[in-house]
Amino acid sequence: MSTAEEYAKMSDAEKKKEDWMNSKWRPMMGWLYMGVCAFDFVLFPIMWSMLQAVMKVGTITQWQPLTLQGAGLFHIAMGAVLGIAAFGRTQEKLNGANNGGATPPAGFSVPASAPSSFSAPVAPSVPAPSASSGFGGSSFGGAPSSAPAPSFGGSFGSSAPIATTASGKKIVPTDDPVL
Repeated sequence: MSTAEEYAKMSDAEKKKEDWMNSKWRPMMGWLYMGVCAFDFVLFPIMWSMLQAVMKVGTITQWQPLTLQGAGLFHIAMGAVLGIAAFGRTQEKLNGANNGGATPPAGFSVPASAPSSFSAPVAPSVPAPSASSGFGGSSFGGAPSSAPAPSFGGSFGSSAPIATTASGKKIVPTDDPVL
């Protein structure tokens, strides 16, 4: 309809009707993708092998799927189209659209406050560490305590702590300097 007058003359039933392409493009994209995958991964490899057997080719080659050429960009693109279409249709259903002509099942109701988009995730609350906690204390990440660290594995009669690396290995002093 090209003018507003013609649109106003239409009945409500005619206004609600949509073109079949507008209401069926999502399922058609799914059928198209399923058909392409069935041909490229099932039927064409079988037909290719049969053709080589009938022609009695000396060197038999394997079928190379056409949709995997170019790093599988076809599958990535179709996945994006179908995924976005499914998301869009879900949003339409949540907002009350019924373009396919199917009636909702009995007892099904659309929530009054359907979300229009995703929101930012909420960060979990974490209690602040107490000032008295240390590395070996009751919580992780506090200030180190002022108590001396216990000494393990020292020599007999020695009270001096052994120096260790960050990984816990002992540092053995040498009298010879490294040149």
